[in-house]
Amino acid sequence: MSGNRKGLGAMGENLAAQALEQAGLNILARNWRCAQGEIDIVAQERDVRAIVEVKTRRGRQAGTPEQAITEAKRAKLCELAQAYAESIGWEGLLRIDVVGVELDSSGRLLRVSHWREAVDCW
Repeated sequence: MSGNRKGLGAMGENLAAQALEQAGLNILARNWRCAQGEIDIVAQERDVRAIVEVKTRRGRQAGTPEQAITEAKRAKLCELAQAYAESIGWEGLLRIDVVGVELDSSGRLLRVSHWREAVDCW
């Protein structure tokens, strides 16, 4: 991944974490890794753990952030959620959220959108 894309992703994750906290979620982990891959953010809202995928886009050349959640990505997120729950022995409620961060072509923030239960695995 190029340094520019990595920096854009890190900025998007920071903005997403701020938005989640402002919405009342508690950030438990960022960039949680396992053999299957990486979860951008793990958060808690009341008794529910949220596995959060963050998609950041500058401009619309590659589509909106939400359009980056393909069927393959949905399947990967389900796999990661299961791995996370098993690794910590979590038996409570679990959901997968998506946060889309959109910037204009010059890098000015246009929006941060949070979709609860964006991916249905169960």
